[in-house]
Amino acid sequence: MEEEILVPNETGLYQLDGWVVVLLFVLVYGGTMVVSARISKKKENADGYMTAGNKVGFGISAASMTATWIWAASMYASASSGYTYGISGPIHYGLWGALMILFIYPFGKRIRAVAPKAHTLGEILNARHGRASELMLAGSNIVGSVISLTANFIAGGALVSLLSPFSFGQGVLAIAVGVLLYTLWSGFRASVLTDFVQVVAMLGAVIIIIPAVFFAAGGSNMFVQGAGNLTPQQSDFFSSDAFLNQGAPFIAAVLAYAIGNQTIAQRLFAVREDLIKKTFVTATVGYGATVIGVGLIGVMALYLGITPFGGDVNNLIPQMASTYLGPILLSLFFIMILGALSSTADSDLSALSAIMMADVYGKNVAKKANPKTMLLVGRITMIVATAAALIFASQQMNILDLLVFVGALWGALVFPVIASFFWGKVTNKAFTTSVLVALAFFIPVRFSWFSMDGATGILFDILSVAGVGVILGLMAFGFFGLKIALITGAFAALISAPFIIGFLHEYSVLTGSLVAYAVSTVVCYLMSFRNKQNFDFELIKARVGDYDPQDEDLDNMTATGGK
Repeated sequence: MEEEILVPNETGLYQLDGWVVVLLFVLVYGGTMVVSARISKKKENADGYMTAGNKVGFGISAASMTATWIWAASMYASASSGYTYGISGPIHYGLWGALMILFIYPFGKRIRAVAPKAHTLGEILNARHGRASELMLAGSNIVGSVISLTANFIAGGALVSLLSPFSFGQGVLAIAVGVLLYTLWSGFRASVLTDFVQVVAMLGAVIIIIPAVFFAAGGSNMFVQGAGNLTPQQSDFFSSDAFLNQGAPFIAAVLAYAIGNQTIAQRLFAVREDLIKKTFVTATVGYGATVIGVGLIGVMALYLGITPFGGDVNNLIPQMASTYLGPILLSLFFIMILGALSSTADSDLSALSAIMMADVYGKNVAKKANPKTMLLVGRITMIVATAAALIFASQQMNILDLLVFVGALWGALVFPVIASFFWGKVTNKAFTTSVLVALAFFIPVRFSWFSMDGATGILFDILSVAGVGVILGLMAFGFFGLKIALITGAFAALISAPFIIGFLHEYSVLTGSLVAYAVSTVVCYLMSFRNKQNFDFELIKARVGDYDPQDEDLDNMTATGGK
């Protein structure tokens, strides 16, 4: 039977036979289609399509938040980090990502208090500032979600091309169609409920697969025999190379993901308001344990001296699975990756549809939004976004680079967005100007468009010091308030300055991220602090609400653990 399921290809790697792969696709996407069909309604509700009625319970919410944050790209990127930076690589990827989920909830509680019936962050910014800031955030989320969707399709294509007789392109197409079909009709409602099934499958598979690969690859002996394959930096748990190239940029990136990402905001708006803390704390633990665990596959590959197939680190996880897992576990691994990428891909589609429905059509095109038209806009958006991601996925870009770039790009928005929910003096002009100026600094630095020699490098190092202070200050602000935040930010800047000034400009990814935070913060503050008018946040509740009658169909279905 094993010979019928596992077939060696021309590279010597074992693949699942074609009929097995087709069966697994039918199992995964057929199952999600059944779930989606059971919650479908003949007359869909626009608000339910975007946020499931704002009353999703703890069990479904925590599972959905975990599944959305654990995507195939994050698994692949964690393994890539382990393979590239050694034993501390998965920690720098998984730990900081987990902590950023934790940092969402204090800001999330404020956002929900200000706008309990919101569908998107941009919708709130429209009520707070006007069109410019809303469309700026919406535009960044469209770019980010399309890139995220692309990254998941790339991960799926790599999985299929290595573990089956089907090609990369065929794998990407099959996954895109499967995700689109079960998400298209019910939108976020389908996404959030299928996430529960997907996260159970993912966590169960990780618990079995990681130890199986470890023991099949030689157990603890691989660390003794393969130690010579590591550089001194890769074998150092406190590697400065890993921190400066992976850890620090990712701290900056994931904070931006947490604040500016519509897929996260949708779950924030969907969960019952009294369950926000409980949901995000649970998701923190689930994400960290899973992603760090999967990242260890990359570390094992490094010790074993394995070269990624085709020189592409995106192939590393399926390559290790093919080499060390038997047919049953390899099939389980296949389901795990399909579930991981699908749970985030459907979230991206739901996020994009909500942005086009609420931010573009609802607030900027229609004088009075028609719920039926909104649903049509949402579904067309999903189809167009899927087609665009299919085209971009054909380029097979490095997933880790995509993730860090998007996070850094959103760094320009973090302070203006947070300040807009807490500080009544921030104006629309201050918001838009600070973001545009920050992007004007970030992009040239990130892509090294000019020399950083001499005084120029020192200038950007000083801005980076300010960026460190801003990031740590914002983290402290969420939990401890303004006074502690100012003290934390000032101390962080002072302590980091001697270690940053003079050399950090050599790391363009990290410098670009820190500069984006610093510039947006300085410009936004200087343009706002003299403003004599204070915005009345109660106005937002009156300006942001439901488009349709309240959607009640998930109240009972999603109340798991919500009492």
